[in-house]
Amino acid sequence: MAAEVRPVREEELEEALPLIAEYQRFYLAEPDDGRNQAFFQRFVEPSDEGLLLGAWVDGRLVGFATIYWTHSSTRAADIALMNDLFVAPDARGSGAGRALIRASAEAARAAGMAALEWFTATDNETAQRLYDSIPEVRRSAWFAYEIDLR
Repeated sequence: MAAEVRPVREEELEEALPLIAEYQRFYLAEPDDGRNQAFFQRFVEPSDEGLLLGAWVDGRLVGFATIYWTHSSTRAADIALMNDLFVAPDARGSGAGRALIRASAEAARAAGMAALEWFTATDNETAQRLYDSIPEVRRSAWFAYEIDLR
């Protein structure tokens, strides 16, 4: 069965928290359900900050994508940043990841954004294989840097 992708409703956010926590653990972050509930609530439709999409396969939430509405100085345009993309390990290969990417692009296009961008860890080869398999996706030549301010 194909993945059904749509915005996560407010009453479904609790169902998404275990997936969000699993995603955070994958990136060696320490999940906190209360903090996650408050943070991800801001992306539930309607939101001026972005969009939280979910992917359901056979009625089960198996993945999510969080899109932030942001800006690009080099493009001088509004863009969407797919800050999070995660599919439960037992649902990988179901088409949920690809469907989330396509739905994120459609949501960004509908919001009038000029582009959809995202990042992944350099050692996340599984994700890179998915991204590289989508014809309209091109790999960026940018490196990411950060300063932890906490």
